[in-house]
Amino acid sequence: MALLELEKVRISFQSRRGRVDAVRDLSLAVERGEILGVVGESGAGKSTIGNAVMGLIEPPGKVTGGAIHFAGSDLRSLSAAEMRAVRGRRIGMIFQDPMSSLNPLLRVGDQIVETIRHHLPLSRSEARERAIALLREVEIPDPERRIDYFPHQFSGGQRQRVVITLALCAEPDLVIADEPTTALDVSVQAQILELLRSLVRQRQIGVIFITHDIGVIAEITDRVAVMYQGEVVEVGKTAAILTAPQHPYTKSLISAVPRPDRKLDRFEVLAYRQDEAEKPNRIDLATHWLGRSNPGDEDAASIDAPVLEVQNVYKSFVTRHSLFPSRRKLFTALDDVSLTIRSGETLGVVGESGSGKSTIARVITRLYRADSGRIVYRGREIGGAMTRNDLAWLRRQIQMVFQDPYASLNRRTRVRDIIAEPIRYHRLADSNSEVERIVADLLDHVGLGAAAGKRYPHEFSGGQRQRVSIARALATRPRLLICDEPTSALDVSIQAQILNLLKDLQAELGLTMMFISHDLPVIRQMCDRVAVMRHGRLVELAATEQLFASPAHEYTRHLLDLMPNILNANSRKRDRP
Repeated sequence: MALLELEKVRISFQSRRGRVDAVRDLSLAVERGEILGVVGESGAGKSTIGNAVMGLIEPPGKVTGGAIHFAGSDLRSLSAAEMRAVRGRRIGMIFQDPMSSLNPLLRVGDQIVETIRHHLPLSRSEARERAIALLREVEIPDPERRIDYFPHQFSGGQRQRVVITLALCAEPDLVIADEPTTALDVSVQAQILELLRSLVRQRQIGVIFITHDIGVIAEITDRVAVMYQGEVVEVGKTAAILTAPQHPYTKSLISAVPRPDRKLDRFEVLAYRQDEAEKPNRIDLATHWLGRSNPGDEDAASIDAPVLEVQNVYKSFVTRHSLFPSRRKLFTALDDVSLTIRSGETLGVVGESGSGKSTIARVITRLYRADSGRIVYRGREIGGAMTRNDLAWLRRQIQMVFQDPYASLNRRTRVRDIIAEPIRYHRLADSNSEVERIVADLLDHVGLGAAAGKRYPHEFSGGQRQRVSIARALATRPRLLICDEPTSALDVSIQAQILNLLKDLQAELGLTMMFISHDLPVIRQMCDRVAVMRHGRLVELAATEQLFASPAHEYTRHLLDLMPNILNANSRKRDRP
């Protein structure tokens, strides 16, 4: 008998427009000692399956048909108290968003210890020791001290490792991993995948691995199920699905995976439906609003000079406060970093979590103030003290697309007002009617359409929210666009569309970009040069093709060796014990 068996499961949501079936007649099975991958685009129903097994579907959603059998028990027949005994203890779940799954007001150690003591007969001191050991196992540095940190004191990747610790701390029989490696760099991702593999081998647990990363699917799973609009369209052995897909939608997913072996001009988007095809939207910069100059642009240095120069920048954060300087503890996030970005190029920045990638972006945008060093943008010093007018000029010139489109958009504000806010603040339009026209044009340009402005962020998928973020960033007519993991939460088909959109915008608007990512195949396709960071230091800076063909630094070679992809994953599986 399978560890978990879903038979013709139907999950529905009641709305004012009637019943919507998010999952229809779905049948899947997970054996002990098996990792089943589930892939599909946003809204396909992947996470809904995991929530149904855990009994976490929120009203008005509910399981309206079928059976869910776990270790001989029908989970649908269990009472709420009986389900609480199963949830966490026998079935663990790794949630996609670590910030929303951790209590921001409690130290991570308290959250882990509470979970362990709820499910296992351990004292508080024993539970704390177990929590420290688990944090060490998932590569949290200095776990004896950092167990007393709050969630906001960890990087995004480190928060995800804490969530994984919470899911594994009670030694469950089944683990549902919902995008567990989304926020992780390749080195930590490899450690987490190996941890899950070792648990499967040693304890014969079952794993449902939900992800949009086809390379990870190839790397870790035994079988894979492909979902589209609430249905499983194809299921089978991973190698067979990836090398010889039968369904048109599966073919479209695999064709959209960024190639790790060579650079292409564009990401291939093989539309499964006619309305998913890309719709190019070209503009004439000579007459278009986006082609105008902002106030103060005429004072900028010659375009022949580097757009941005970062010289010997240091940035540290206080991790332990004290009145006495000798007792303070500092974490050095940036250590003597120097780099340049040329006009019109895309500079990629890669490195593990905590290496300083996002910190350098926030220092450049003046969200953080550097401790020392010089930052020169288009001939102006922006690293030191700035007047209010100078800072406003910088905000117009440099914009940022943040990693998490869920957290970076105000959920209580309509999309049209989100995009209009920077236009109004910087007085870039002469009237409200012109603001409305510009907002409608920006929404059209990122492929959402003007009607999307009437909706709120929660009414969009993750990929659509990221398009809203890009439209908002373009609203100030920036010349430097910093993209901090802009596609990490997106499935490969939507990722291909977003990255093609960024390439088109760069070509049309003459944008210069800094592109931060842990996805090395994406970096190869998007960037002209790549900066590799480790422990706050810049260890290598080279042209993209040169870096991928012959990396000079040992750490760069290490990252490239760990890069998962569908071209070599099967041979790696054969090499493992």
